[in-house]
Amino acid sequence: MTPERSGDEPGVKTPETRRQFGSLGAETRLAAVIGDPVRHSLSPTIHNAGFQAVGLDWAYLAFEVPTGRGAAAVDAMRALGIDGLSVTMPLKGEVATAVDRLSPAAEALGAVNTVVREGSILVGENTDGAGFVQALRTDEGVEVAGMRCLVLGAGGAARAVIRALADAGAAQVIVAARRPEAAAKAALLAPGVGRVGTFDEADSSELVVNATPVGMGEVVDLERALPVPWERLGAGQVVVDLIYHPLVTPLVVAAREQGAVAVNGVGMLLHQAAIAFRLWTGEDAPLEAMSAAVLAELAKRSQNT
Repeated sequence: MTPERSGDEPGVKTPETRRQFGSLGAETRLAAVIGDPVRHSLSPTIHNAGFQAVGLDWAYLAFEVPTGRGAAAVDAMRALGIDGLSVTMPLKGEVATAVDRLSPAAEALGAVNTVVREGSILVGENTDGAGFVQALRTDEGVEVAGMRCLVLGAGGAARAVIRALADAGAAQVIVAARRPEAAAKAALLAPGVGRVGTFDEADSSELVVNATPVGMGEVVDLERALPVPWERLGAGQVVVDLIYHPLVTPLVVAAREQGAVAVNGVGMLLHQAAIAFRLWTGEDAPLEAMSAAVLAELAKRSQNT
């Protein structure tokens, strides 16, 4: 599916002959996101900004697909020749059973967030965990190898992060969740270094990742909006809140006030999309343009709430 870059073959576009973005035609290639709900998705903003910046004749749309219709959406991808698919809740598991092949990450997680066309074969990928690690490395200069990590939550995002941390060489991956059985199952994704822990272990962890919804939306009670007490955070720690709306969550504020390095979930969102962009198009993702577009969209949404 990777487009050729040579202009010697008939029908192949060089940068000089690519159609100006926004002028869609019969040769325009399509990618899309499916889920329910999906109209709030930032993926169209991110990817269309990327296509425009690179000069690709691609377009990215959002299709609302309800529970139980994930396999039908994959069939539609085959029938319509859609070249790339992003998958969000509640369809990640359904799509994993409908594609032809799974990447190691997608197979381990039982969840697909990206479908890549390789000729007639549809490959299910999961770019969330790799995007998380890449965001830390690229944006913050943080390498997780050898770190003691605490992941709060045991849902889909948490599971992707847990596996990626183990793959990246974390010394410990501690999983804390309200349901101990869910935490135990998630910790198995980090064989040899994963275990169940408690929220109180934040103060002895070098990396703390909030993968719970605590802190999302309007904050009424600051204490209730923190997944861990502020006094358990401090200098020398890296704190990542996977929430990105609002951009500055109570956890990010508290961690920074305590001297920790604290970031929101925009980095993971962008870098997991960048990996998908590369898989679909064969081009390096223009992260600067994609970041500017998503931050502008989030600012606009904040003004409208």
